[in-house]
Amino acid sequence: MFQWSKKVVKSVTFNPEVADESLLEVVENHLDQRPDKTFSDICKEALWQSLCVPETVKPSPTTAATDSVEKKIDELQRQVADLEERLFAKESHRLESIEGHLLQLTQQMANLAIMVTEHPVIQSSTPSVTEVATTTYADDPPEEVDPVISRLSQFLDDF
Repeated sequence: MFQWSKKVVKSVTFNPEVADESLLEVVENHLDQRPDKTFSDICKEALWQSLCVPETVKPSPTTAATDSVEKKIDELQRQVADLEERLFAKESHRLESIEGHLLQLTQQMANLAIMVTEHPVIQSSTPSVTEVATTTYADDPPEEVDPVISRLSQFLDDF
């Protein structure tokens, strides 16, 4: 038995005879009236009828419509896949950017920690004005500290 590939293209030749031209005109009129049909569909239907193939063996008439729907589904699936790929690339780029910022912040935190450990806050060894003002000697009687001076002494300590 002869084996065909999945898709076989056969040609139909219309000669410049009156019969062929009138047949071609009928085919064109039929195609104009039924835009869902193709020339290939009409040829197949004619072959089914002329070869007297039983109805149970014939493919359903919605095959062309089904093929069209399947093509649309395939196209939509391709579009969804493209969209998912673009979205994944965009989100991947955003994630890489965030990771870069986190790495940069981590390095800055490490640098700050090193600076703090290398340069501790130096405490002054000289007594502050408040300490001098409030220091009393055993021989001297306790004196009252002026509240204005005590407030000003806080600012001098900071200065």
